[in-house]
Amino acid sequence: MSRLLIPLAALLLAGCAGFSPDGGMDRVAALARERTGHAPRPGAEAAARAAELLRAPLTADGAVELALLQHRGLQARLAALGVAEADFVRAGRLANPVFGFGRLRAGSALEIDRSLMFDLLGLLTLPAARQAGQARFEQAQLDAAAAAVEQAGLAREAWTEAVAARQLVQYQEQVHDAADAASELAGRMQQAGNLPALARLREQAFRADAAADLARARQQAVAAREQLVRTLGLQPDQLDALQLPERLPDLPPALPAPEQAEQQALARRLDVLAAQQRAEAAARTLGLDQATGLVGALELGPQNKSSSGAARANGWEAAVELPLFDLGRTRWAAAEARHRQALHEAADVALRARSEVRERWAAWQSAHALARHWRDEALPLRQRIAEQTLLHYNGMLVGVFDLLADAREQVRAVAATVQAQRDFWLADSRLQQAMAMPPAHP
Repeated sequence: MSRLLIPLAALLLAGCAGFSPDGGMDRVAALARERTGHAPRPGAEAAARAAELLRAPLTADGAVELALLQHRGLQARLAALGVAEADFVRAGRLANPVFGFGRLRAGSALEIDRSLMFDLLGLLTLPAARQAGQARFEQAQLDAAAAAVEQAGLAREAWTEAVAARQLVQYQEQVHDAADAASELAGRMQQAGNLPALARLREQAFRADAAADLARARQQAVAAREQLVRTLGLQPDQLDALQLPERLPDLPPALPAPEQAEQQALARRLDVLAAQQRAEAAARTLGLDQATGLVGALELGPQNKSSSGAARANGWEAAVELPLFDLGRTRWAAAEARHRQALHEAADVALRARSEVRERWAAWQSAHALARHWRDEALPLRQRIAEQTLLHYNGMLVGVFDLLADAREQVRAVAATVQAQRDFWLADSRLQQAMAMPPAHP
């Protein structure tokens, strides 16, 4: 029997899977870096880098890196990779042997039975089980990388919203200051008898609207900043260190046309890769179930028996599941159904990916055209109108209220330009998300 146990133990040790030194994070980091330019880092290194990023006004790229470094929700999702690796290691090992012990006494006679049973079927199917476990672990790595890429997209969008909201507050303050000056001037002119009461009331109403718009803009700026804080995962002691730039980046000089955007999405989107991985895992599971056939359990091990006054008897014992009530068809049917389900889901994800890329690309083009319209046509036109109004005012052809009205319209045009610029950068972020993984927002 010892001759049987020696090769059994050798096969058992050869089939054992161990934990990886990096816990599977190297592949996750590579996938995230390929799609965002950054990757999660270890704790001490991440803290040092985060402090460095907060010493200067935070850029969009810096916001992405900071979110990947310290967002606790993302860290929790990455920690789940350790659970997946443990499952993978367990799939590459045999079940523990079962030790049996029996003690019988009849009068003065004592009989003791001992047995040690090994899962022989598990040993025979160990390579297939390990492949299935590896497929599930690789799928978990894709899911972890998708979480990192999603958080990066959310950080870039939150940064864009926060910077734009801060910029819009500055312009609303200019509108409010102009409205305040016009209201005060209207009051003095009415007291001097040079302005009707209706004209003064109109200026006062405009001042009230400007004050409400300014309060609303300030609240939106606070909300956008707090959303950025949550998305970055900033700690309380980091809040004062957060600095934002004065304005959004300029528009790209030209409209780049991505080559074969749909094909790129199918090759790079992590949800597509994960769906393909699930289909492969289901296929391997189906093969494992087919390999076991009708037998669901097969055990083999040494056995010995000792009785009072008799020599100990040594031998072996085998146990096999008898397919009397379940011929294995239910297990095969379930595995086949899961395989078909995974194939259909993979095809559905691919179709939705192509559609989302086309939709996001159209939104990107539209937002870019609108932002350029405000920057190159609408805003310069308002500036020329204000310049001409100033010339007419100097020539005493128009009054001071006409000058103030044109100045307010010019500031509004600047605010609309900022909003169009913000919408473009949001569309740009969502297009990049659609080409690498599902968009963060519907």
